[in-house]
Amino acid sequence: MQELRIVFMGTPDFAVGILDAIIKSRYKVVGVITAPDRPAGRGRKVNESAVKKYALDMGLPILQPTNLKSDGFLKDLKDLNANLQVVVAFRMLPEIVSVNAEFGTFNLHASLLPQYRGAAPINWAIINGEKKTGVTTFFIDEKIDTGAVILQKETDILPDEDAGSLHDRLLLLGAEAVLETLDRIAEGNLDSTLQTNAGDLKVAYKIHRDTCKINWERPLDEIYNFIRGLSPYPAAWSILKNGEEETIFKIYTTSKERIQHNLDYGTLVFDKKEMKVAVKNGFLNLLEVQVQGKRKMSISDLLNGLHLSKNAHLG
Repeated sequence: MQELRIVFMGTPDFAVGILDAIIKSRYKVVGVITAPDRPAGRGRKVNESAVKKYALDMGLPILQPTNLKSDGFLKDLKDLNANLQVVVAFRMLPEIVSVNAEFGTFNLHASLLPQYRGAAPINWAIINGEKKTGVTTFFIDEKIDTGAVILQKETDILPDEDAGSLHDRLLLLGAEAVLETLDRIAEGNLDSTLQTNAGDLKVAYKIHRDTCKINWERPLDEIYNFIRGLSPYPAAWSILKNGEEETIFKIYTTSKERIQHNLDYGTLVFDKKEMKVAVKNGFLNLLEVQVQGKRKMSISDLLNGLHLSKNAHLG
């Protein structure tokens, strides 16, 4: 049985869940690498990464390099005397860092590689209407998410779950995968399989605000998947055109109503408690929304305080 001395690299909440699982296991984490503090929000308050906050609470040594190739960082990394590096939701590593440890560097990715390589695999799996997804541990190589696969764990995507729910389930599954990978490395019982680039491979492109705008010309199922694939963050949005006013209108939760109609796509049908949007093949019933400048709320709460003109619509 090999004694592992682990350096963990990660930044967001998803990475915290994995780091926490390692800390609570029998394995030793000798240091944490995370993103530098950055100013955020209107007040430009300095924001620490979720991983840094957790590492501070645990009393772990922390490095926050701006340049992963700098002599100072490389020396500090070497001084941690790690023999294994674990990466979860961090940036691309230069080769001089990824080969730093005796047992190598492995990454956890929230998809069944080679499908959905990239920054937003959870979102895109739902947006594209996939029925299954999972997590993969793999050794890092010189490209993004292309290294030899160590192990995978699969799960169903539930018909009505959103990206937030799937994120939480994959975090638990990912923790299992990382701990099992650590066991295999410690026991010297490790096989890996090269990834293939054959077939129809889908990419998990980084999500930007502009790509979150809803196209009401798309079919019912596509828009439904698009909305839940972006919920709760960053959220799909449209423009609410209410008389002479236009405002950003975020949509978090909907249900489907498959029925034929002759309304223009984007038309709103509403009463005092309910609102639905006309789309191809039916209607989307709006359940949880947010108008710019307001909090997220149920559609009944919104309708209770918002006056809508007869011709209000989304576009």
